[in-house]
Amino acid sequence: MAEGLNESDSREIRGGAIPGTHGVSAFRAWGGEHSVLPVLVAVPHAGRAYPAALLRDMRHAEAASLKLEDRYVDKLAAAVARETKVALLVAQAPRAMIDLNRAPDDVDWEMISQPKPAEAASTATSRRARSGLGLIPRRLPGIGELWRRRHDEAELTGRVGGIHEPYHAQLAAMLTSIRERWGAALLIDLHSMPPLPSVAGQPPAQFVIGDRFGASSHGSLVGGAFAYLAERGVRAAHNRPYAGGYVLERHASPAQGVHAIQIEVDRTSYLDSRLAEPGPGFDTTVDVLIGLVRCLAAVVAELALTTPQRREAGETGWSLAAE
Repeated sequence: MAEGLNESDSREIRGGAIPGTHGVSAFRAWGGEHSVLPVLVAVPHAGRAYPAALLRDMRHAEAASLKLEDRYVDKLAAAVARETKVALLVAQAPRAMIDLNRAPDDVDWEMISQPKPAEAASTATSRRARSGLGLIPRRLPGIGELWRRRHDEAELTGRVGGIHEPYHAQLAAMLTSIRERWGAALLIDLHSMPPLPSVAGQPPAQFVIGDRFGASSHGSLVGGAFAYLAERGVRAAHNRPYAGGYVLERHASPAQGVHAIQIEVDRTSYLDSRLAEPGPGFDTTVDVLIGLVRCLAAVVAELALTTPQRREAGETGWSLAAE
């Protein structure tokens, strides 16, 4: 949950449902049509609403859940949203239950008790699913198999219908609202990563900016991100080892004015030495992200000027902020 935002905000939207909980919504959202900047920050992997039955089914539940989560990225995003007033979408469902950055058919059917359905028979299992990180994660390095039993197809269907579909429908609706208001929209899909290894004796990147190798956003957004991070003294990498996944593939459409980038933040930058709780670098990381969001908002507002409807109307991107 994105703690710290106004719990009584009438503009908050909750949707979907996490199976096995007592009415816990799959996501919480703020902004969209009321966004002060043309930016939506989405957090798909920080959910911590674990049904008791799910934890019982997990081997080494505490260790596995900690490694799967983008630990407390929702807290980073909430702090950024409070300061910048950008739109915010936060998944509450845990990644262990369903990975929102995977396609709904990206399933390792060997972990499902029923046979692969006929409509999926011709679909090959993806590399990610074979590695153990498909729609429902199956295994992790250093831990091995995550589950004590195979899943039922009904469980898979319930998670897709209750969590995956409503989350992505909400994400699409918020991006459409922002684009209609501004002429362009930027999705920042915010994640965290384990510390990267050093390369050729050089310190590893603290941020990785992914744009699916140029397919999901205008180059000026990535250029602006790297210029800003260099100015702040933050080491950054581009697309390697994280170029962006299903979220960017599904929602980005630069030709239609919807740009999307994935940002991975080194967990040691903002968590404690156990990578379990907010650490001494948390406030600095928030400050870096606030500046980055504002920098990219200015770039996407200028990109909005290139859309035909804005040129014809003679509108500027920033003039819309006063509406």
